[in-house]
This record gives sequence, C-alpha cells and structure tokens, in this order.
Amino acid sequence: MEVLIHTITSKPSFPKTLFLKPPLFRSTFSSHISPCPSSQKRKFLSFTTNCRLKTPQDNKNNSSNITKKIILSQGPPPPLAEEAGGENPEKPAGKSRPSSGLMGLVKRFPRKVLAVLANLPLAIGEMFAVAALMALGTIIDQGEAPDYYFQKFPEDNPVLGFFTWRWVLTLGFDHMYSSPVFLGTLILLGASLMACTYTTQIPLVKVARRWNFLHSAEPILKQEFSDTLPRASVQDLGVILMGAGYEVFLKGPSLYAFKGLAGRFAPIGVHLAMLLIMAGGTLSATGSFKGSVTVPQGLNFVVGDVLAPFGFLSTPTEAFNTEVHVNKFYMDYYNSGEVSQFHTDLSLYDLDGKEVLRKTISVNDPLRFGGITIYQTDWSLSALQILKDDEGPFNLALAPLQINGDKKLYGTFLPVGDVNSSNVKGISMLARDLQSIILYDKEGKFAGVRRPNSKLPIEIDGIKIEIVDAIGSSGLDLKTDPGVPVVYAGFGALMLTTCISYLSHAQIWALQDGTTVIVGGKTNRAKAEFPGEMDRLLDQLPELVESSPSKESDSVNA
Repeated sequence: MEVLIHTITSKPSFPKTLFLKPPLFRSTFSSHISPCPSSQKRKFLSFTTNCRLKTPQDNKNNSSNITKKIILSQGPPPPLAEEAGGENPEKPAGKSRPSSGLMGLVKRFPRKVLAVLANLPLAIGEMFAVAALMALGTIIDQGEAPDYYFQKFPEDNPVLGFFTWRWVLTLGFDHMYSSPVFLGTLILLGASLMACTYTTQIPLVKVARRWNFLHSAEPILKQEFSDTLPRASVQDLGVILMGAGYEVFLKGPSLYAFKGLAGRFAPIGVHLAMLLIMAGGTLSATGSFKGSVTVPQGLNFVVGDVLAPFGFLSTPTEAFNTEVHVNKFYMDYYNSGEVSQFHTDLSLYDLDGKEVLRKTISVNDPLRFGGITIYQTDWSLSALQILKDDEGPFNLALAPLQINGDKKLYGTFLPVGDVNSSNVKGISMLARDLQSIILYDKEGKFAGVRRPNSKLPIEIDGIKIEIVDAIGSSGLDLKTDPGVPVVYAGFGALMLTTCISYLSHAQIWALQDGTTVIVGGKTNRAKAEFPGEMDRLLDQLPELVESSPSKESDSVNA
C-alpha cells in the first residue's frame, strides 16, 4: 500500500530554517511517496509557515525585516505570542563580526603558536643552536676574571675579525650555561618538544588505542599486506594471532588485532626524557654552588666559606655549616717514582663539634654529605719539618718553583749565619713529592738526599739537619648540584624509551566473507620483515573441510 504522507511526527526534530529573498516569494512543497507497511505506525509531520510580503510602506522603512520561515518540528505549533516574538528584528550580522572575529582570533592563537613550535625544522635548528652554544662554552674559558678576557679577546686583534671581549661579557659567554642566551634557547627547545608531543604524539597514541574494525573488503585489501584465504575461519585466525602475542578483538565477522603498542608511547617518553635532561642541566646551571680549596694536613675549613653561588637560584643549606678537618694526606707511587694516586683522610663535624662522618677520599672516589660533594683534585707540598742540631722541630714553608713542563717542584731555605745580613746564605732544600728531599749547601753544591722520617741526619756547613716530615696539602673541589639526579634520571629514561621505540606497532584486520577470510595489516617499523611474519602466521591457519552426506550417514549409523 502506498501512502502520501503530508503530516508526520517523527522522532528526530528538524530545526532547519530557510530564509527566502524578497520581493519574490515562492513556496514549493514536494510530496514524497514511500511504501508503508500496514504494521508500521503512522507518523505525522507538522508544518508552520509564517509569511509576510513586502508593501510599498515597508520599502520606505529600511529598519523593518521580512522574515519567512518554514519550520519542521516534532511538536504542535507554538502559541501566537511565541510566534509573534519570533518576528522581532534580528541584529544585523555585520555588527557581530568584529567581536566574533576577535574571539576567533584569540581562540586560534594558541593553535597557531603550537603549530609553529611543533615545526620540525624549527626544533632541529634549536638543537643545533644549543649544540653550537655548548661548543662555544667549551672553547671559551668559563668563570674567569674580566681582565682575562680583555687579554684573550682584545679589540685590536679580534678573533675571526669581529669576536672580542665585548661579545663574551655582554652575552654572558663567560658563564655560558647560565647565560640568558643559552637558557632561552633551552626553554624554546623544551617548548617545541612539548608542542610536538601534544599535537602529534599524543593523538597518534589515541588513534592507535582505538579498536578500529573494518567492515568491508576494500580497505583491508589496501593495506601494506593483504591476502585472501578461502575455506578459513576468522575465529581460528584470532587464536593464532593471540598465540603470536597480538591483542585480538572480534565483532561479528570482523577482527582487529595489534601488538607493540608500547612503541607508540616511546616517542612521548623520549621527549619527556629530553625535557628532564634539559631541566636538570638548567637547575645545575642556575642553582648550584662551587668552590675549591687547598688545605695543609692537620688544618680545617668551613664548607660555607669555600662554596660560592653559581646561579640566581642557588640556596644554601644546613650542611654549609659543616666543618671539614684534614686528618692526613698521603700519596701512592709507581715503581718509577711517579705519583699514581693521592688520598685525603677527612672528618666532618657539626656545629656542636661532633664528628658526623669520616672518609678517606681519592681521585674518582669523592665524599658526599647533605647534597655536598667533595672531590680530590690536586695536591701540593706546604712545609718541611726538620730538626736543627737536635733542636726543634722547626717548620719551613715550601714554595712552588716554576720549571719547564708539568712537573711540580717545591723549595725552601734554611739561613746560615747572620740572618740580618744583605747577603744571606743558607741550606737549600728541594722536593718533588713526599718521598725524598734534596739538600744543597750554602754554595749551591749538592749535599745529599734524605727521606722524611728516616731518622738519618746529614751535616751541611757544620749544621746537623734531620728531615722529620714533609707536610702535604690536599687540593679539594666542593660542589652542590641539585640537577644531577634529574639529569641521571633523564638519561636513564632516554636509553629505555629509545630501546622501546624500536618495537614495531603492527595492526591486522580481517573479515569473514562466507567461507573466505580477507586479511590485511600494516606496521610502522620492520616493514620488510612484516610480510614474512604474516605469511608464517597464515600458514598455520587450518582449512575448513565440508563433510559429504554419505560420510555423515555412515557416522550416524555407527
């Protein structure tokens, strides 16, 4: 039975409004004839048509608008009061455009900024800029006095024809890693990484996590790998894929499977790890303390007197009140007599004079306490302790002497005769290390060699001398670096996520079409190996065999 439907009240509403141009009004209604089963309930469609034609008086009055509406609604017509209210003149569209345009610009501005920051060439350029600044910071000596840069980069002989000390001091290249130029470039690179993560990596992960079923053969056959398997079952394929480590989902005749989703998360982890490394480096550059001291054996120093702030975020802690005492300094030697290692026995005391920690440090074996690290970095000789004619002991200060090469040499002098004379002569003593002391008489002739604490006196110019001890000084570097744990965590996460990023994210779709299974799949990595893996999996798929009627009757009789 065919029914001409003029009035239908349907479930969905149609809030569509059609505006017709004056002065000509044409209303066209085309009826739609559709078969209506007798079992189907009759529906009703209500039309409300409000028309108002132009008159010559309306042409003179520009402020009045002609509104002609065809409203499709599911309910009865509104009351006359509501209809009349609907004829109120609307605001011209042109007047609302400035505000909407400004608001649209405000809404679009963050997206445009994100798009610019997420630009790959920009991020690569920022990375090269950071690398160039770090290389420049390695070439230019850091933390020196201004006079050093005046001599190193003079204006009368600029490096590369333009680079002088003004560039170094103005741009802060004398403290490169805390300079505004370096920190600003790091911040810009971090913003690019976050923008790329937000606009690219996170949406990719969201898409990868969806169960995306394909319900037709055409998109499946367009995948990187596709195959058609006659006399196969999609359920059997799902079992085989589960055994191969895939997550399998079935929906009617459709199958979706994936594995290696962690590989999609890995780029986000790589970006976060890089942000951690940059944040840790920035914290180290702006919030650390550094200092160095050379302390003779038996003396002490306060940590806070040595450490100096290295950035505008540097904040001292309670550990700065710790007192460090050098109990003993000694050296190890090769068979050739060269120094191989040097050690310092340190004790740490709190404000009450109580020893809180004691440790013997050496090169590559520092002491750590309260966020402060004490490194063994250098050594020197401070004094010789001698007996003169069995009197003493006397301490003779050792002074460093300049010689060619990197060898160390220290010397001291024991006056003989009238010390107030203008031409004082005496016994000279030289030492390269703590092993032996070389002695010369007042004429400068070699007199002999003695080891400290050997208890073997030597007589020079009528004076009996015994070397009791050679007192060494320990060269220590102190540092607080709050960014080190952050940097270590960032590098650990970077190595882990880099390895995870090599995991292939593979996706497989299948569709049961009668007794035929259509299979397709793709992967983001290992594209050359993926077809071979799929072939091996599909070779395991069992073939469906239909049993003949004679065999079925035989089995029933049996």
